[in-house]
Amino acid sequence: MAERRVGVAMDFSPSSKKALRWAVDNLLRKGDTLVLLHIRHHGREEAKNVLWSHTGSPLIPLEELMEPPVRQRYDMPEDPEVFDMLSNVSRQKELCVVVKMYWGDPREKVCDAVGELHLEALVMGSRGLGQIQRILLGSVTNYVLSNATCPVTVVKSK
Repeated sequence: MAERRVGVAMDFSPSSKKALRWAVDNLLRKGDTLVLLHIRHHGREEAKNVLWSHTGSPLIPLEELMEPPVRQRYDMPEDPEVFDMLSNVSRQKELCVVVKMYWGDPREKVCDAVGELHLEALVMGSRGLGQIQRILLGSVTNYVLSNATCPVTVVKSK
């Protein structure tokens, strides 16, 4: 069977970690490529990443991301729980794990990534906002569900 590209939107929150765990347990299979999508809002480091502001970073292999200087270069959060999970699953299921970083509006960048990376599926967490909060604050999840060009699985935080 051909390799699949499965994306997981990862902001290192409890809900995104739960989405990653769900994808590992229920969706990913031997030979797949797992693409972690990490979107950072524009901010103080914007000039540092101007080269990739529109296209995102290059695909960063997990092996490289395990090195502290590489994580520092991309301003990737230190999260041993996530990196241990990724290392274990990449060995156990023989996955190719890569990270793609974007800078900007998470709603738009996640949808852009789906098309650019030809993802066959996307998994993302939901913070569990109520209907009123979603209306007032907007919802990345609602936007992605409406605009992504691949199937999207939303894993509730509760």
